[in-house]
Amino acid sequence: MNLGRSKAADVLPAIRSMFANVSGENGNLIPTLPADMPETARLAAVDGVKHLIDYQGPGYAQLYVGRLRRFVGRRNIDDKVFADIARLMAARMAYDDPIRMAQLKLAETRKDPHVSSIDVRKLHLDELMSLLPKRGADPVIRVLDYLGWRRLPVSMRFSTASGFRLRCLRILASLRRWRLSSLRYANERVWVERWLHMIDRSLAKQPAAVAAVVATAGMVQGYGAAYAQNLRDWNLIIDRLVKPTFDGAIRCPDLSAAIAEARAAVEHDPRQESLKRVITGFRERIGADDRRAD
Repeated sequence: MNLGRSKAADVLPAIRSMFANVSGENGNLIPTLPADMPETARLAAVDGVKHLIDYQGPGYAQLYVGRLRRFVGRRNIDDKVFADIARLMAARMAYDDPIRMAQLKLAETRKDPHVSSIDVRKLHLDELMSLLPKRGADPVIRVLDYLGWRRLPVSMRFSTASGFRLRCLRILASLRRWRLSSLRYANERVWVERWLHMIDRSLAKQPAAVAAVVATAGMVQGYGAAYAQNLRDWNLIIDRLVKPTFDGAIRCPDLSAAIAEARAAVEHDPRQESLKRVITGFRERIGADDRRAD
């Protein structure tokens, strides 16, 4: 176990490499996985590192490795759960934004330059605005909220059908350099850290539920309306069920089963009626106070 290791020892290299990534000077900063990482988790982490280097660069992959280090040598975490953390965290850190969509479309062209294709993605207006730096995006999104346009649907074409379209894709993909300064990245960083914090708390409070808490990351994926709904559902389960259990506000001896029951109730419903009903019913069965329910 790494009880004597400071958190700064893991975080500072990631911060340095992220700055190098933004400046374009990260060519040799390939991250090294911890030597004492279990083999199953190591295999998943190797794939994660490759994926994140392709997504953002070696500096971003270094942040991923730094986040994984916090679980090396921890009690109550088996090899499979560690591998699931490595796999799901890589997927979540490589979130779908228009920059990534352009990257993937260009990758198709490199694989077969003689085949052209068009993808039309339906996004929300705030997803486009969140590509801006946080300081610039926040006031824009406040205006969109005021006008009721935040969730306005926007169709984007990702096409390789002409030289002009390819140039547009390359310009959009080149914004990768500034991705880590965007509002979207700031929001995603908060989400990932909260998920990791819930895993930490589960290891300490309810080790039997760790696998279920880890697996909740699979709920949050995609883009547009589906992504927004997935994120709302995840937050509802965490806020009304998982966190209150760890805080001692409700007594839930089998949190894993409760999470499974809640996830089974998830539907594509903006009002979350089925999910809220299941969580409220569960809290009533265990005598929790629902007077402050959403």
